[in-house]
Amino acid sequence: MSAAETESKRPAVLLSFDAEEFDIPLEYGFALSESEQFRIGADGFERTLLLLDELDLRATFFTTASIALRRPDLVRRAVASGHEIASHAYFHSRFESGDVARSRDVLRRVGGTDVVGFRMPRMAPVDPALLRDAGYLYDSSTNPIWLPGRYNKFFAPRRPHRKDGLIRLPLSAVPLVRWPLFWLAFKNQPRMLTRWTTSAVLRADGYAALYFHPWELMNNAGFGLPEVIARTSGQRMYAALREHLLWLRTRCRFLTYAEFAQERFAS
Repeated sequence: MSAAETESKRPAVLLSFDAEEFDIPLEYGFALSESEQFRIGADGFERTLLLLDELDLRATFFTTASIALRRPDLVRRAVASGHEIASHAYFHSRFESGDVARSRDVLRRVGGTDVVGFRMPRMAPVDPALLRDAGYLYDSSTNPIWLPGRYNKFFAPRRPHRKDGLIRLPLSAVPLVRWPLFWLAFKNQPRMLTRWTTSAVLRADGYAALYFHPWELMNNAGFGLPEVIARTSGQRMYAALREHLLWLRTRCRFLTYAEFAQERFAS
């Protein structure tokens, strides 16, 4: 078996970051200027790129058009480093149906690359007809778990599938119990539990779809956020994520969401 064939047999990690303005404090009644929201979001974006450069890993950045317009240099730098740019709508805190197409147009123009993926902010529902008409290949707006106070998608399909003319790429969760692998679980559980749940998903599915936010790599203290969000941030989050990615790198290959979609649904 050739080296390429051996590599293709390894489980895949679909690493993603929602590159957005740091507006989450507003959800908890903390006033933060728009300029500060964009500064923290962009600084986190840059820090994430540095981490991935250091580890020689590629990821998918679901990016709001608003942050791309504020910092086009970061989008172009991500593209030059081999990362995928996908859409995270136009703004993170407000949405109009036309934003689906407009955000894709902005990201394609700014990044000089095609944009085929979409993720709705806060994993909210989105009309598949809007995505199809705008030219998207896949949608990754489902976290198939119950997240109290946010959504209940416990019985949503857990694995990639086609629906309504789109490839659907849900985030990963442990089979049966639907224990999540996303950012909030990572920040609040022991590292050994993170490794166990990730290993369980890799064994069951042959891949793990993960997501984080660049602003998590900035210091999130002092913005009125609950402890479950703020406790692991800044340098502590950087070190924890770096350790986890190094652990994954020895076991898996890293694919962008678009590469995985095309590989899994090549026919």
